[in-house]
Amino acid sequence: MSHDDFPTENPAVVTCGLPYANGDLHIGHLRTYVGGDVLSRALRTLGQETAFVSGSDMHGTPIAVQAIEEGVDPEAFALEWHEQYEETFPKFDVDFDNYGHTHDETNRELTYEIVEALEDEGYVEEQAIKVAWDPEDEQPLPDRYVEGTCPYCGAHARGDECDEGCGRHLEPGEIEDPVSTISGNPAEYRERTHKFFRVSELADYLSAFLDRLEGTSNARNQPRQWIEDGLQDWCITRDLDWGFDYPGEEDLVLYVWVDAPIEYIASTKQYTDRVGADEYDWEAAWKADDVEAAGPDSGEIIHIIGQDIIQHHTIFWPAMLHVADYNEPRAVVASGFMNLDGDAFSTSRNRAIWAREFLDEGFHPDTLRYYLTTVGGFQDEIDFSWDRFAERVNGELVGNVGNFAYRSLLFAERNFGGTPEADVSGEVRERIEDAVAEFEAAINDYSVRKATQAAVRLAAFGNEYIQRHEPWNLDEDEAAPVIRDCVQVAKAVAVLVYPATPDTAERLWEQLGEDGSVVDATLDDALEAPPGEFGEPSELFEKIEDERVEELNQKLEDRVQDVADAESGADDGTETDEAAADDEGSMDVEDLAENRIGFDDFEELDIRVGRIESAEPIEDSDKLARLEVDIGLETRQVVAGIKQLHDLDELPGTKVVLLANMEKAELFGVESNGMVLAAGEEADLLTTHGDAEPGTKIR
Repeated sequence: MSHDDFPTENPAVVTCGLPYANGDLHIGHLRTYVGGDVLSRALRTLGQETAFVSGSDMHGTPIAVQAIEEGVDPEAFALEWHEQYEETFPKFDVDFDNYGHTHDETNRELTYEIVEALEDEGYVEEQAIKVAWDPEDEQPLPDRYVEGTCPYCGAHARGDECDEGCGRHLEPGEIEDPVSTISGNPAEYRERTHKFFRVSELADYLSAFLDRLEGTSNARNQPRQWIEDGLQDWCITRDLDWGFDYPGEEDLVLYVWVDAPIEYIASTKQYTDRVGADEYDWEAAWKADDVEAAGPDSGEIIHIIGQDIIQHHTIFWPAMLHVADYNEPRAVVASGFMNLDGDAFSTSRNRAIWAREFLDEGFHPDTLRYYLTTVGGFQDEIDFSWDRFAERVNGELVGNVGNFAYRSLLFAERNFGGTPEADVSGEVRERIEDAVAEFEAAINDYSVRKATQAAVRLAAFGNEYIQRHEPWNLDEDEAAPVIRDCVQVAKAVAVLVYPATPDTAERLWEQLGEDGSVVDATLDDALEAPPGEFGEPSELFEKIEDERVEELNQKLEDRVQDVADAESGADDGTETDEAAADDEGSMDVEDLAENRIGFDDFEELDIRVGRIESAEPIEDSDKLARLEVDIGLETRQVVAGIKQLHDLDELPGTKVVLLANMEKAELFGVESNGMVLAAGEEADLLTTHGDAEPGTKIR
């Protein structure tokens, strides 16, 4: 990686994390793919040679398990979903230069090449480990054939990941109380020999790599703890019938996270094979002529991923690349999670906005692209609701960008037949130059949100400018320079908003009478004179009415309720416990937890009395507030979901109870150092009966 500002002389490659080919895509999935597409388009607008690639992950136990459950061949099962993804992504203008899959021959060849390099360099060794085994069915149980208890946090976990608790990667044999997901039989551990990648030997390299790495702070900071805790060698084989066989072994396949990221290279190579090395040279992006000599100063590899796979992309993957003499990533950009109307997506409960559903409702894909790009910083946890979606579309796209473009071009066409003959004013030229500089700086900071906001703020300036000068009250000579300025601003907006809303920008480009496509425009074009003639424009966006939002909310609520009714037996007239409780007027109280903790576990919780010193809302969040809480020894910044439930102005001085040794988190770009405790859905803040001072420990 170069660390030079984009554009650089090196070809860039932008990748998105591979979706498992085992289920429908919802709008939460689309966040990283839209983000990768926006960044790729923006880099090209800067003049950076860029390839945008990804592919479907066809291997691994999730796919094998589902294929078994459906009684089909895993390859056929995965290919069906892969083909659906190939159809879905273009509908949202997620325009990959190549979209492959992990089971193709290109990926197989590159995978074997890299694994053999790991062996040749002495980084692979055999270790005898205990693996889960179904004693009744007499078969091994790799990864997700097993469920049990996480040994680190005690949450329910899959065999390879604590997906419901601490999120840690789990090695074979670590999970406690294992049960087969296929038969339901209790599992036992038996000793088996597997292949291990000696990642522990590369701790110094990986630490230095993280010092060089660009991207989001979560991708740089989270892996440091794993290195400080001591890296463990990584088991790279599984007892499984589906996947790439380990070279020279008949009864072991490669772990899915070995061949999955290698698809990034394979997909880039396939792009070159299709267009030719003169158009794009995959080796120039992934392999320097002399990697040892070139070191970290070659290649512009950017990974756009979800935060749940940071470890794979910042520890395992760069370690593999380093040993096999491939270029290391320049940046890892990791998104935060996405919620639906304040709660997590739940595909099992049909509590999701599916990608196909969004399009079937008649919405333009650019509206979702804009929302996903601008509603929060990329690494922030964000929330989708139909109400908030409509608010942003109506306020920022319809009322700002669309309104400015339409009124400016309509006035220009009706009064001048196009762009008036006049020079751009110094004020407008300077404002466009500032917007271009904001856009360029944002992309070099990997912030697609700030880049898009530069375009939207420029449109807001245009609205203010035309309103301030009131050209409808001027004669033709006086109005001409004003409208000339407005048309220039509209052209600059088209260039800058293109990465986030490509179809809309293309329509605006055409309405300006421009030759060619906005796809090929660069930042220099923002101040190039627009054509002298163009036709009457049309509206760029359509307002979403309140009645439509109510209808969409009701659809989602009914669908979720249908699933809940089916699960509870309400459809056949059976009265549920919850319904009976409501009839008796009793409170809806969650069942007491059956899993108890010991006193030693409780002692590990550092709970203290605090006093809120200040409280303020967090911009762009419906629920979150930033609190400054005095806990005696220091004042902590804490993010709490109480914005809609409390009058923030009345909170300073309030005593609260705070979990002080909670891991730090970042929400909407704000670090939270602790957790304020509250009761129930109304967030009733816990406090003390007496006058305990801030910092007093709860015992």
